[in-house]
Amino acid sequence: MLTPEKKAFIEFMMGADVLRFGDFTTKSGRKTPYFVNTGNYKTGMQNARLGAFYAALVKETVGDGFDAMFGPAYKGIPLATSVAGALAREHGIDKPFFFNRKEAKDHGEGGNIVGYQPVDGDRIIIIEDVITAGTAIRETMPILRACADVKVTDMFISVDRCEVGQTPGKTAVMEVGESFGIRVHALVTVRDIRAYLADKADYAHLLPLMDAYMAQYCVLA
Repeated sequence: MLTPEKKAFIEFMMGADVLRFGDFTTKSGRKTPYFVNTGNYKTGMQNARLGAFYAALVKETVGDGFDAMFGPAYKGIPLATSVAGALAREHGIDKPFFFNRKEAKDHGEGGNIVGYQPVDGDRIIIIEDVITAGTAIRETMPILRACADVKVTDMFISVDRCEVGQTPGKTAVMEVGESFGIRVHALVTVRDIRAYLADKADYAHLLPLMDAYMAQYCVLA
């Protein structure tokens, strides 16, 4: 169901030129009529609003039932930072955050983790942009497990593209849940985006393209 909150987030992405429509090819070689590039967020206000959208979803789904949030390098770093600020400012949930370096630092304090240092038993949530093939999460889990004996419970993303992953009939989000026991929460899904377009006469020409793409690549359970 396309709620007012989901509509607002879709329009926010469009206004930031993060959600675009046209003729695109994803990294996996799939043709798609829409593309999400969270690297286009570039202003303080955009960062603040993005954090607020995520924070509202975190508050709604897990509340304060976690110990720290992790933002995978690179796009997850500003995301986790803004979400942590929004959670504390708007919901009174003041939790630590941390992220990784792509290459371990060999001087100073060393290591490849910046910010909070996890301890055994911590419940960690991951703040990420999108899941397409699930490659990033498979790279992230060994990093977190190397920090301490932590439990990764939930993951928050901007858009669930609902694309089939490595297993026929299952999306990458489904695979993450089955492989790692992580609940994935998306601010919007491809269905929400399609529903938004269907309500706008100016985008009527995109509906057949969205339907063809979803029929070919998506698993809509």
